[in-house]
Amino acid sequence: MNALYNANIKDDNNKGFASFVFPEAKSSKTGASVRYVPAADRQWYVLRIKYGQAQAVADAIIEDGTYVYLAKVWKDVRNKETGKKQRKLFPFMNLLFVYATAQETEQYVKDSSVSKYTTYYYNHFATDGNGQNPPLTVSSKDMEPFVRLTAIQDEHVMEVDIMKCRFVSDDIVRVTFGPFDGITGRVARVARQNRVVVYIKGLESCITTAYIPPYYLEKVEVKK
Repeated sequence: MNALYNANIKDDNNKGFASFVFPEAKSSKTGASVRYVPAADRQWYVLRIKYGQAQAVADAIIEDGTYVYLAKVWKDVRNKETGKKQRKLFPFMNLLFVYATAQETEQYVKDSSVSKYTTYYYNHFATDGNGQNPPLTVSSKDMEPFVRLTAIQDEHVMEVDIMKCRFVSDDIVRVTFGPFDGITGRVARVARQNRVVVYIKGLESCITTAYIPPYYLEKVEVKK
């Protein structure tokens, strides 16, 4: 799911045109593929997946004709036999991002072949009419920088606890050069370096770029 398609799309969630198109979702099992198509009745739902089952669940949902995005980040793990550290890709927070209707998503969670592996990731910053935390949903506008950054699969991209980020300011910036060109987010001090942080509100962790020199950054004017 790494390929990026250079085309323009109109996104109803984004209320405008974007020069970025989400990667094609492709099953690693069967090769079945589904492209992201903006729709008024669909949202990005965040599902928590049982450890070790994220790719299998993603494959099954793609084969069902539903678009998903499985973000992965590099992590160091120690080989039990040799004792040496190895770098491997792991699903970000064991989460799967599913672009679907509320009814379709509920079926995946409660009444499908993957239900035993899936649960909702709840939004603890909101409550519904019953006083309960609703399932976390993400706009395509907020998903775009997250997908842009994780799709690169650069080994210097880090998953970081949002509470451990020391943000330099509230300004939104855009990277203007290098492998992270086009990434937008906030600058924070992470691992003793200034990095651009991409954060989806409601999640415990965020994603950071590698070190970005200040002259590779430009401030983004946020429309109010």
